[in-house]
Amino acid sequence: MYTKNNDQEKFWKGNFGNSYIKRNKSKKKIINNMYFFKKALLKANTINSVCELGSNIGLNILALKEIYKKKLKKILSVEINKKASKIQKDKIKNISVLNESINSFDVKDKFDLVLCKGILIHINPKDLNKTYKKINQLSKKYILIAEYFSPNPVKINYRGYKNKLFKRDFAKEYLQINKKSKLLDYGFVYEKDKFPQDNMNWFLIKK
Repeated sequence: MYTKNNDQEKFWKGNFGNSYIKRNKSKKKIINNMYFFKKALLKANTINSVCELGSNIGLNILALKEIYKKKLKKILSVEINKKASKIQKDKIKNISVLNESINSFDVKDKFDLVLCKGILIHINPKDLNKTYKKINQLSKKYILIAEYFSPNPVKINYRGYKNKLFKRDFAKEYLQINKKSKLLDYGFVYEKDKFPQDNMNWFLIKK
């Protein structure tokens, strides 16, 4: 079972999650994301469907829509914050948005790409193994994990809050749980790049 009503979920549902929306409203981020995805998904075949976990206001999804155009026919966004979910519903065409916790939502659909970008770092570590299994169930082709990296699990003070950000080797743990999957590609993105992201490691995995 998942950890119920945990502090991490309450944190993102509430005022901090709302303030995060304001800090991330930027058209430039969509351009930066397009550059990132073209690099990270270089070894992936055509992607017609995407599920993003923890999508906030959908800047990653908007970038993928620009890249794949009409080829991207099915999009599922899972976002715990109510305001962020509403922004996606109002602003993004042809998208299904679930305003639910990653811990609790349940769909039977499978997607060419399951995207986890800056979300696994905020999940209660006790829930990660269940989350890895859910990601595998959702994917029919690829998983892209882009997160802060540490070879050993560590807790990081996040904007003055404790137990809200956790760094570890998420891809390694995912592959240990889902042994039939394999690593296709990986890399690092840098905050001082021409098209900057947070300093993250990314891993493209084939189911």
